Amino acid sequence: MPAGTRVRWAVVSATSVALVATGCGSSGGGSGGGSSDTSKTFTYQSSEPQNPLQPANANETGGGRIVQNLFKGLADYDPSNGKLRMQVADSIDTSDSQTYNVTLKSGWTFHDGTPVTAQSFVDAWNWAANVNNNQINSSWFGDIEGYKDLHPESGSPSTDKMSGLTVQDDTHFTIKLYNKVSYFPYKLGYVAFSPLPEGFFKDPAGYGQKPVGNGPYEFVSWDHNSQVVTKTFANYQGVDKPKNGGVVFKMYTTAEAAYADLQSNNLDVIDQVPPSALANYKNDLGDRAIDAPQGAIQNIGFTLYQADWQGQDKAKVRQGLSMAIDRDTITKTVLQGSRKSATAWVAEGVEGYKSGTCGDFCTYDADKAKQLIQEGGGVPGNAIKITYNADGGHKEWVDAVCNSIRQATGVNCSGDPKTDFKTARAAITGHQINGLFRTGWVQDYPLNANFLADVYRTGAASNDTGYSSPEFDKLATEADQAASIQDTATGYQKAEEQLAIDMPAIPLWYYRTNSGFSTNVQNVTFDSFGNPAWTQVEVKG
Repeated sequence: MPAGTRVRWAVVSATSVALVATGCGSSGGGSGGGSSDTSKTFTYQSSEPQNPLQPANANETGGGRIVQNLFKGLADYDPSNGKLRMQVADSIDTSDSQTYNVTLKSGWTFHDGTPVTAQSFVDAWNWAANVNNNQINSSWFGDIEGYKDLHPESGSPSTDKMSGLTVQDDTHFTIKLYNKVSYFPYKLGYVAFSPLPEGFFKDPAGYGQKPVGNGPYEFVSWDHNSQVVTKTFANYQGVDKPKNGGVVFKMYTTAEAAYADLQSNNLDVIDQVPPSALANYKNDLGDRAIDAPQGAIQNIGFTLYQADWQGQDKAKVRQGLSMAIDRDTITKTVLQGSRKSATAWVAEGVEGYKSGTCGDFCTYDADKAKQLIQEGGGVPGNAIKITYNADGGHKEWVDAVCNSIRQATGVNCSGDPKTDFKTARAAITGHQINGLFRTGWVQDYPLNANFLADVYRTGAASNDTGYSSPEFDKLATEADQAASIQDTATGYQKAEEQLAIDMPAIPLWYYRTNSGFSTNVQNVTFDSFGNPAWTQVEVKG
């Protein structure tokens, strides 16, 4: 991406911070100018959520994009410019980057009419962090003092509350962390930090199927493997008031089927056009085609929890496999120039991105690839499979990667498609994969820590490889405790260097949002997170 897409962070006072993003805004929005009907819903390409619709139980796009529309936390990011903006919070202040004082706005309610208070946040966070509740994003609360008592590495929790959370009154509460974390307010924009209504705690399972949130859209129905229907919440108090009547998330088993529906106006907004359409989608859609920057990366992960892939010698095998992938040819041909070859584990446009961290290991070299694989004792059984979700348009590039590995090294490689994203994620998080798997990462907040600590730190919620490195963990912890956000970014660059040594996952390429919309809608734009500006989409009258 051009330098203009770099995200810049700026401290604006001793007690508050703001994110400034230069040029990482969205593109698209053509076919505008007509009248719109704010009562009409629009449809969006989705996949069946992996888990119940609970804020701390969605770290994949199928559930995550639905949950982020049903709930709203203290803050989020303005899709037009990437700036951190307050939502339920009026302010998040600190003088030492360890204790944060939160002041809430008055007037917010849940979809059931009950008020959103400081207790709503504290109770939700304590429930999500509790090891007994098995929330996939529980580790996001690990910075907060008392988390280890509520989420011990083994055994039962010794408490039901984190000691670092203190409620003063309905609109004020305090967050005390174990250590200084200069960028903590940006983590609070993640959907796991949403509040929950009192009724949730009486029936978490039921609320997971029929969620009650406080976001711009309220839940209507969930027809599993078909669609989730939402409607605009009339009493929504956020700064992003909806300009439409709601979003219908339609489940698709193939990207090609979604694109066909888009072309016939049976789908209004597509997530990503399939590889088979990349060469022609701009001609097909005209000014309804979208090509925008996205803070995301495509990787291939290894099952490091299996004995076959353990030991430092196997790191050479993983490095060799990485060097056997001709990224430049695949991105130019199969992906029609819509991706850029990765040279690091952090996406371009993210604060702390440093080109070339992967070094020669991300450069195609068949001879060196074979040498490293031999030095590492060879690929187990001289055969690998790459697991991927068949509904995401990945078959073409997985086949191309396998062909590249096979031709360069003689290692047998084949794709292992799973029916849909939910099935693939369940196999990956359940450690039912044998060998390699597709794993993408879209930023939750635009700092390199999100691509590193939240994916590769020991025990992190999204550490699907089972990677555990004391050196990486030490450097990540030091980076977290740095005096400034800039120093944190620099510290994480040092931690990232350890990934080149261990190669827990192979960086492939950086994403762009290649999308489009139907003639039924207008004012469709995408942010650097790869999401449309949901509430700003207009449905033509």
